Amino acid sequence: MTVAAPERQFDDGLSGEFPQGLYDSTGIVTGVDGFDAVTDAHVARFHEQGYLIVENAFTAQEVQIALDGLFHLLSGAVEEFDGVQYERASAGVAIEDLSVEEKQDYVRKFMSFVDYDERLNELAHHPLLLALVERLIGEAPVLFQSMALLKPPRLGRDKPWHQDAAYFQIELDAKVVGCWIALDEATIENGCMVIAPGSHLNGPVVHFRRRDWQICDTDVDNSGAVAVPLKPGGLLIFQSLLHHGTPPNDSGLRRRALQFHYRPQSAPLTSQEERLAIFGGEGLGAKC
Repeated sequence: MTVAAPERQFDDGLSGEFPQGLYDSTGIVTGVDGFDAVTDAHVARFHEQGYLIVENAFTAQEVQIALDGLFHLLSGAVEEFDGVQYERASAGVAIEDLSVEEKQDYVRKFMSFVDYDERLNELAHHPLLLALVERLIGEAPVLFQSMALLKPPRLGRDKPWHQDAAYFQIELDAKVVGCWIALDEATIENGCMVIAPGSHLNGPVVHFRRRDWQICDTDVDNSGAVAVPLKPGGLLIFQSLLHHGTPPNDSGLRRRALQFHYRPQSAPLTSQEERLAIFGGEGLGAKC
């Protein structure tokens, strides 16, 4: 009996043109060296600027363990895991005939994987990471989202400017943070994060369904934007209202990263209707 291959899943984003210079930055930013180097002054600056960078947060061994976990899930060894989403440009490729090493270069995302691989779950609950997140949000953190964001060589699309809070059914005032961990060297050429420091203080911005769920390209203000190149094991922690995006990967190098989101244990949850009443551009009569 022939068993049909599982139907390939694609993420919600679409390819498309965007204005030249959309991801231009005024320079690059770096961070402190290791978790132990984070001071109260860095924490205060995080609240002012909306981000904190920790270089060498994770060891080369921990990075490799994370990659091993992703490869294990991509191999299909965990039958109940269905969180792999592919780039739409892979639609005509016989993915099932490829090795795991080859297959990864068509993957856009892994979603919700911590319950399916203990190695990735342990990284998401790394004691030093959780301790820092608790310092930043003021109480015990709860992991509520796990993602791996792959930007394949010459195939990885841009991730338009957005606010992560626009995706979450969590009360807007809650101190939600994202933790972005580089598994490869992330550079301007292969699609590192570009952020707008301090933009979280301006509150929510309406989003539209265009290339993705995004801030309208014409509403983006990148006049003070900075790029965040990271070495493998580097960490960017940022506020959920911080404006950020990533350009496409036009290079021949992979750009793989993990991203975990944490909320305060006491943060009230809301509904999709309440979220769209704040962020849903079309429903609010806004134009893009």
